[in-house]
Amino acid sequence: MVLVTGGAGYIGSHVVKALGEAGHEVVVYDNLSTGHKWALLHGELVKGDVRDVEGLDRVFSRHRVEAVLHFAAHIVVPESVRQPLKYYINNVGGSLSLLESMKRHGVRRFIFSSSAAVYGVPDEIPVTEGARLEPINPYGQTKAVVEKALADMACAGDLEYVALRYFNVAGADPQARIGEGKEDATHIITMCVRTAAGLRPHLEVFGTDYPTPDGTCIRDYIHVEDLARAHVLALEHLLAGGESRVYNCGYSRGFSVLEVVEAAKRVTGVDFPVKYSGRREGDHPVLVANAAKLKAELGFIPRYDNLEYIIETAWRWEKERIKKLASIP
Repeated sequence: MVLVTGGAGYIGSHVVKALGEAGHEVVVYDNLSTGHKWALLHGELVKGDVRDVEGLDRVFSRHRVEAVLHFAAHIVVPESVRQPLKYYINNVGGSLSLLESMKRHGVRRFIFSSSAAVYGVPDEIPVTEGARLEPINPYGQTKAVVEKALADMACAGDLEYVALRYFNVAGADPQARIGEGKEDATHIITMCVRTAAGLRPHLEVFGTDYPTPDGTCIRDYIHVEDLARAHVLALEHLLAGGESRVYNCGYSRGFSVLEVVEAAKRVTGVDFPVKYSGRREGDHPVLVANAAKLKAELGFIPRYDNLEYIIETAWRWEKERIKKLASIP
């Protein structure tokens, strides 16, 4: 049995699907603040918050949990700049509550949903796992703090963990059963397809004066299905007795915001309007992964390393999501 916190959210639900397809028994612990019951294609749902110590203890008492995969976190960078305490209370406090409960119940294996935001503005691109951690926003700082706690606990012999540092996650289930469900999602590909679908008056591009070829931020976009498989590989590594590790999750190549916008217009067939604004607080100019370690040590082989396919699955899902919303009384 594996426990997945935040498993009804965008990334968590795809990981739950991948775990179920790989034959793992799953229990999902989610407060449904941003997640959805309909996103769970496998497993049992227990509604609860990771800061609720008694609720966590009940789950661990009722289920024989072998490992925990932790996704329950706030993730919006600009919001973290405006409301840092909210992020520290949930992302750090919630993680520590979870780890404390795990220790009480003798659960030692932990997979952490981390972020490339821990790197800040790296000295070298693509960035390796050995780069200095110098976050430039509270969101990234909360992830770095939890990673440090995990490393210290591992040194003390309290647990074995894998921290997966995500770059930009996008796309959806190829069968369009699940995908990004948050109404206020801020990821560029989601905003592109929602603008193309007529749900937004225009797409807003933040910052055109970055030190990049076209002046917009460059990111490494990984399909959510490939990211989900990386979690299954990480779990299998720990269940086999593997040591604690940190891995970048990306494709080792980047695309600018304008390249993503043009690709989205080609895929959707909609020349949607674009508005250009100033930079957002906390954004990095360029973040591209060196994912060689993930491939070498866990045998990760990307299946969906194609920007237009990533957008195509997001577009297919968005059209299904609109139908789903229309059918709700």
